[in-house]
Amino acid sequence: MTQHFRCNLPMTTATDMLAKYTAAEAAILEGQIVRFNERQLTRANLAEVQQGRREWQQRVNAEARISAGGTSPRFQLPDFR
Repeated sequence: MTQHFRCNLPMTTATDMLAKYTAAEAAILEGQIVRFNERQLTRANLAEVQQGRREWQQRVNAEARISAGGTSPRFQLPDFR
């Protein structure tokens, strides 16, 4: 499940990249070819896109914690969803 953070902050690079990776993942699952800059990703690269999406999701989550007054954690527990 993708979490969307609603706040009055401008879209950051992390949220922009998360949106792109989420769209790419959906397109690959539908059997489409997706282009990121000079790279062409197909269904064969689904795991790579999913890993990238997870990394950007972690960055978005960290930004959301910091903007809510929290701090960036020193470590994170894995999420095996």
